[in-house]
Amino acid sequence: MNNLRKYWYIATLVMVMALLLGRYLSLNSVAAQTESPLFPGSEPPPTPHPIKGPALTALAPAADAKLRVFAQALALVEEQYAEPKPVKDLVYGAIQGVVSTLDPHSSFMNPEEFRELQIETKGKFSGIGIEITMKDRILMVVSPIEGTPAYQAGLLAGDQILKINDQSTKNMTLTEAVRMIRGPKGSKVTLTINREGFPQPRDFFIVREIIPIRSVRARVLDGGIGYIRLSTFQDQTDNDLRAMLKKMQQRLSPFKGLILDLRNDPGGLLDQAVRVADEFLASGLIVYTEGRNPQQNMRFYARPGHKSENVSVPLVVLINEGSASASEIVAGALKDQKRALIMGSKSFGKGSVQTIIPLEDGSALRLTTALYYTPSGQVINEKGIIPDVVVEEKQPSPDKTLQTLRDEALAKHMKKEGLTDKAWDRPITTAELDQDLQLKRAVEALRSWPPKGLAKQPKK
Repeated sequence: MNNLRKYWYIATLVMVMALLLGRYLSLNSVAAQTESPLFPGSEPPPTPHPIKGPALTALAPAADAKLRVFAQALALVEEQYAEPKPVKDLVYGAIQGVVSTLDPHSSFMNPEEFRELQIETKGKFSGIGIEITMKDRILMVVSPIEGTPAYQAGLLAGDQILKINDQSTKNMTLTEAVRMIRGPKGSKVTLTINREGFPQPRDFFIVREIIPIRSVRARVLDGGIGYIRLSTFQDQTDNDLRAMLKKMQQRLSPFKGLILDLRNDPGGLLDQAVRVADEFLASGLIVYTEGRNPQQNMRFYARPGHKSENVSVPLVVLINEGSASASEIVAGALKDQKRALIMGSKSFGKGSVQTIIPLEDGSALRLTTALYYTPSGQVINEKGIIPDVVVEEKQPSPDKTLQTLRDEALAKHMKKEGLTDKAWDRPITTAELDQDLQLKRAVEALRSWPPKGLAKQPKK
């Protein structure tokens, strides 16, 4: 009976924490989404009012009954489980169980995991360089970051990770998987991968490194066309993009068109997605978020009247199934605003807002609090961005597999012969275009500009 009373008390505290957390989220969640201020003209959340007085009311009878069941279960575990377990572990496990019923991107982090996340967001970290997610309860690669160990090992968007160091990922949380994949520089991790076309799962042995993120790479083409590849959205992406565009304006005279390559770009910072889209828009909505609470609803606009030579240059954006999150925000905005021709294949479809909420003991919740929508009102999450022109990637000849083609591309990259390994002002050759059907079609579109449907801007 004493244990039952103790766990009734713990269960009540958990409910109190939940109610306080709900109150906290309703007031502060959106403010925690970005670290950098956005443009004037973006609508910020209403200023939160401080909580005054008791935030709780009496528990409803239904909630009271559920808490009794919860307390009874915890008491039975402590009394009858074969081995003693610390109360903290039981409470953490209960919270993890609650969060696991929500969605693949929400998770609970114990104090150690939260500290690791803070280190990762503040500077360099060692790992293999992939974005992962849970899809239909299966751990999946969103995209490897170009130039990282995962990319060099041949991992692809859509790969299913069945094991990490021989430990099954079944029932593993996303946070646990990230922690297992990361590790000290020079150490090894083994991922067991299932992929369409594999007769059986295959092991990939990868050496962890400090992840170098160079988010902007470029080349030019004869005839005044520029090519810029964004591999991820980091805190300097907008500045690096603007600097490269300035160089192109000087190098290409006249500047007749630009290809913005977002293929296999797993995303990154929200404010960088807004700033990149703004570089090509004179005005109009870029993206908006909607959640259960009005304070989570935000709208981000291009800066009206800002002077940029890039708001009128003909633009083609390339996407594929590895384009996710921030790259989908950019593609969706430029598509809906009739600013660019979107070409390639359907994007991944990760369009949800995760808010990190610290808890008083040093642990934290990563909670999905809102969804992203394109200017026309299309939800991104699980839907993705549909290209204006669908161009599937080049199919291998009968004697070559997709992996063989990837190995050949990797060999070129290691020899500094990849598309973006050469000097940015060295023109892309016809032979290089023949190796990339989607890029070739983008060049053809710019040389016969404008395409149908881009003649008029939509109403702002």
